[in-house]
Amino acid sequence: MKFFLDTADLDEIQEAASWGALAGVTTNPSLYAKIGGKLDDFHAHMKRICDIVGPECPVSAETVAMTRDEMVADGLKLAEIAPNIVVKIPTMVEGLAATKELAKHGVPVNMTLCFSVPQALLAARAGARYISPFIGRFDDISQDGLAEVGNIIAAIGNYDFSDSTVNGEQVEIIAASIRSANHVTQCALMGADIATVPFGVLKKMVQHPLTDRGLDSFMKDWEKVQNA
Repeated sequence: MKFFLDTADLDEIQEAASWGALAGVTTNPSLYAKIGGKLDDFHAHMKRICDIVGPECPVSAETVAMTRDEMVADGLKLAEIAPNIVVKIPTMVEGLAATKELAKHGVPVNMTLCFSVPQALLAARAGARYISPFIGRFDDISQDGLAEVGNIIAAIGNYDFSDSTVNGEQVEIIAASIRSANHVTQCALMGADIATVPFGVLKKMVQHPLTDRGLDSFMKDWEKVQNA
């Protein structure tokens, strides 16, 4: 499993990148608003993220257009920011049409706000490079998001969509709206290609009480050695 960071915060991205495990970044309008982002600085901010993670790490930048023509126009402009930009498009009729057109132009798409197997299959057939089923938002309405993500992973895995995607690359499933380290564990066991996580969850993934206990024990024993 690869790990993307779900944030627009440059400090969080810089720190996570220093750990050596970061494979990409996903953003959305809410995350950009959270850091006090300004409209006239959006493209420049996406470029700063791309510069931090490097050209091998995809960075998802979301369009806020609502019609296919506007999505395509916006997507083409976003793709000009850097070669590793991925255009994020919501799963809807207009989004499917825009995804198909952007794929023809060689622009990779991350189809977001996906909640069902039929949506995922349509996204893959339209040419999406990544599909982002959401887990946490199912939990918010007392439904089992992990089960739905598992169904999507299984369904997409049944077929080869390389004839639809940019450069014939296989579709990858991004487990999104991750709320806990356990979400990551379960998605990894299901075979999700990627988990995109908030920085707080990424930090919790490193932690374990037995690691802390063992480290405390080692340090106390080493103190005894120093004082002997």
